[in-house]
Amino acid sequence: MSLQGKIAIVTGASRGIGAGIALDLAKQGAKLTLTYTSASSEPAIDALCVKIHSLNNGSAAVKVEADLRRPDGPARILTATFEAFPSENNDNKIDILVNNAGVSQCKNLVETSQEDICSIFDVNVYGLMNMTKAVIPHLRAPGRVINLSSVAARRGSPGFSVYSASKAAVEGFTRSLACELGPVGCTVNAVQPGAVESDMLRQEVPEQVIAYIQENTPLGNRVGIPEDIARVVTFLAGEAAGG
Repeated sequence: MSLQGKIAIVTGASRGIGAGIALDLAKQGAKLTLTYTSASSEPAIDALCVKIHSLNNGSAAVKVEADLRRPDGPARILTATFEAFPSENNDNKIDILVNNAGVSQCKNLVETSQEDICSIFDVNVYGLMNMTKAVIPHLRAPGRVINLSSVAARRGSPGFSVYSASKAAVEGFTRSLACELGPVGCTVNAVQPGAVESDMLRQEVPEQVIAYIQENTPLGNRVGIPEDIARVVTFLAGEAAGG
């Protein structure tokens, strides 16, 4: 197990891509802090924690309810992590941060309110940046920061102008932060999923758009599944990714 003893944080881990990533990291032995935002997500995150503990391979999981829109969100996550997984010499270290939490919306720009724009950027951009900033002082080389972007960052679609802009911001942030952290032995990467089977896909993307994606997939009538993305993230979290 390539991540035995590593301490990881996965934001937005209650379902979909986040849950898939968390389970795959746990299969490699990581100890995980899993975040969720709303009480309605608690049963799903509890079930995921049970599944991780049942692996019986040295991995572990702790949940924390934290809203990355709030200034105290990152501190709540770090406090829960350090309490659950204390270091031997009490120096509070983290090895892996997966910034997965995100929101989407399908609206033409003229129909989009200021509140809509703020809601998307508060989670997808500012929340991600603030979470990363809080973790960096505790990131143990060779540390890993892995940001979930989207093909929408580079491929435009009607109704997704604000969401696409938020993911393009994530990619610019990732490139520059990689230059900042590279000299101290830490890597920063972004993963760009296309359409992935999830609640977000079914709730935010019109059925005709999903049908178009399926028809134009080289594998034929298939969108991605969380496990596809999880395997890429687990690779980037491990030694084989360099650093």
